[in-house]
Amino acid sequence: MLLLILTGFFSTAYSQGYRIDATIHGMRDSSFVLAHYNRNGSQIVPKDTAKADANGKIVFEGKTALPGGLYVILFPGNQKMIEVIYSGKETNFAIEADTSDLNGSVKVTGSRENELFYNYRQELAKGGKEIEVLGKQATPEAQARVKTIQEGFGAYRKKLLAENAGTFTAQLLKMSADPEIPAAPKLANGKTDSTWIFNYYKAHYWDAFDFSDPRIMNTPFLEPKMERYFKNLVVQVPDSIIKDADLIVKKASANKDIKSWTVYYITNQYENPKTVGTEAVWVHMATKYYLSGEMGVSEEVKKRVSEKVATMKDLLVNKTFPALTLTDPAGKKVGVQAIDANYTVLFFYAPTCGHCKEASHVLKAFYDKNKAKGIKVMAISTEHNVEEWKTFIKTYHMEELINGFDALNQIDFNRKYDVVTTPMIYILDKNKKIIARKMPVEQLEDFLNYYQNKMARKL
Repeated sequence: MLLLILTGFFSTAYSQGYRIDATIHGMRDSSFVLAHYNRNGSQIVPKDTAKADANGKIVFEGKTALPGGLYVILFPGNQKMIEVIYSGKETNFAIEADTSDLNGSVKVTGSRENELFYNYRQELAKGGKEIEVLGKQATPEAQARVKTIQEGFGAYRKKLLAENAGTFTAQLLKMSADPEIPAAPKLANGKTDSTWIFNYYKAHYWDAFDFSDPRIMNTPFLEPKMERYFKNLVVQVPDSIIKDADLIVKKASANKDIKSWTVYYITNQYENPKTVGTEAVWVHMATKYYLSGEMGVSEEVKKRVSEKVATMKDLLVNKTFPALTLTDPAGKKVGVQAIDANYTVLFFYAPTCGHCKEASHVLKAFYDKNKAKGIKVMAISTEHNVEEWKTFIKTYHMEELINGFDALNQIDFNRKYDVVTTPMIYILDKNKKIIARKMPVEQLEDFLNYYQNKMARKL
């Protein structure tokens, strides 16, 4: 008896393989791929391949465990697919479909997760078709029927989620939707408190995500949700972003892999951010999670990150631009700190750079239009050929600008001023404080108009 018990225990403990039988009517002698989503809807990770026989029968089978997630059975040519829930608990089931109606014809055997999933989808599709027909009828009765269908589906969804709370399918359905917002309180003027709605929505945004569950990485929901959170729900200033970044990393710390991806994702978004002045987030993330050893990266990676942090920390928005003294075409010293201007534009360029040549025309036009407003431009060559530098100045009519050249060939513009590519632009205020960096030359005028208006409002 003891031997039988032990044999049963070990066979269960080590039965970590999988078998998914799929029958696709209308397909034969074709190769299919079994893959799971990879944090978003545009990337999948192939896990197995199998060929359909003459009857459209396909068997995906393996002796090692598949990671849980939302999978697809990908058709030849990658034009069609069937989604499959793989919870990691139901390892042996069958799915059947017809190419004439892939999703509507799906039948599942041996998987409660997929039965729930496809019942839900078919209920949704049925209501959707009726609403589409009713939408063409501009009558009060049609509108009332649409409302009834929507309310009925809402009740169906609520019941399904409540009765199947422990399933991976219920978790996926919750992850795919926004949090439900209760009735908001009214303000003294009788209007709905929109601030309360926003704060509630943001506070409950991640309620459906179990960050301890690695399966959420293998779904199409995590990355779009993260992108939307930081793009739409977080004020785009460094202090606010950093506060929320640390909060989300703390949530993600329930699972090592999810935490690592979350730190990487946020850090990567702010290395070359779309919003001016938010590189400080990258410096914070790099320092707190990479240089501290928390991310467990190699010493080589830490060294590269450390060097970039050392460069960036003094070149962030609101920092005073570091001292920079160069030589002008007449052989005189010119220093950034000595420029007397309301705003100073630093234009780092390489005389042999094609983009720099194109940008120079725009820069010159900007200067001619705005020089009377106390705006000055210092054009700085990052290359060291004197003749090419002087030719560039003459060719692109930059004589009226302040032109600087590293005559002693001593400046590493990359490490000292983060000039990784050219052209590279900094905008400084009257006190040489950085107010923008990596600004496209085409946006100079719009940005300075915006900034001046912003400063005027503060006064």
